[in-house]
Amino acid sequence: MSIITEAMRKAALRRDNSPATTASVPRRSRPRMSDAAPAEAPQRYRAVSMDASAESASKILPRLTDRAARRAYKILRTRLLQRLEAKQWQSLAVTGTASGSGKTLTAVNLALALAQDSNTHVYLVDLDLQRPNVAQTLGISVPKGLTDFLVGDASMDEIIYSPGIDRLAVIPNARGVEQSSELLSGSRMHEVFAFLEAQMPRRLIVCDVPPLLVSDDVLTIAPEVDGMLLVATEGITPRATLEQAREVLAEMNLLGVVLNRSSDRDDSPYY
Repeated sequence: MSIITEAMRKAALRRDNSPATTASVPRRSRPRMSDAAPAEAPQRYRAVSMDASAESASKILPRLTDRAARRAYKILRTRLLQRLEAKQWQSLAVTGTASGSGKTLTAVNLALALAQDSNTHVYLVDLDLQRPNVAQTLGISVPKGLTDFLVGDASMDEIIYSPGIDRLAVIPNARGVEQSSELLSGSRMHEVFAFLEAQMPRRLIVCDVPPLLVSDDVLTIAPEVDGMLLVATEGITPRATLEQAREVLAEMNLLGVVLNRSSDRDDSPYY
């Protein structure tokens, strides 16, 4: 039995054993974005510096010189904001079909693009517990991260960082773990989302999650987020793999598919 087949079997068992299922993937009840109470004051988080050389090497937005790529991320941001607003959704997970699809870079740059919008506050959360890479991509070094909270070795205040970018807060990971799906399905993971959703001003939550077809982690975390964004790589992601991904995502809210490393470029300085 393949990993993904076993993961789907586990998800089906969880749904069948659920006392009440109102959707393909049951979700916790959460307040709508429009139901938020007035903000008293923005939350302050631990300051952390981003390494400029790491930013350039990772090709993240503050240092990204590719005009077409910058434009593509802005288009992705706008289309995503429109879909989230239409549904009154607050959270999404970014995944790929397999390792190397570019899902972490997409999650990071999407969060940065969203934070560049003056009306949007963002949490970027590293939920790839086995192979965390958000901190490295951003060029930040942190003493504690999400895993430390999930195993009871840190408080929420100790794992949320401000990288010096307005309207952006980051929950990175300082170490990887093997028992990732068990931690993602635990009560402390529920506490993380409850905490983030209760903060003011209300923020969009962008999660970098593991590749869809390599473990049951995405199926485990799906009930915690409102929608999924799938990253595929032109010339690398096989069509058969996309078919498998479509089968799995059929029971989730798919916000869209991002085509990474596309050969179809627009390098115009204007439009």
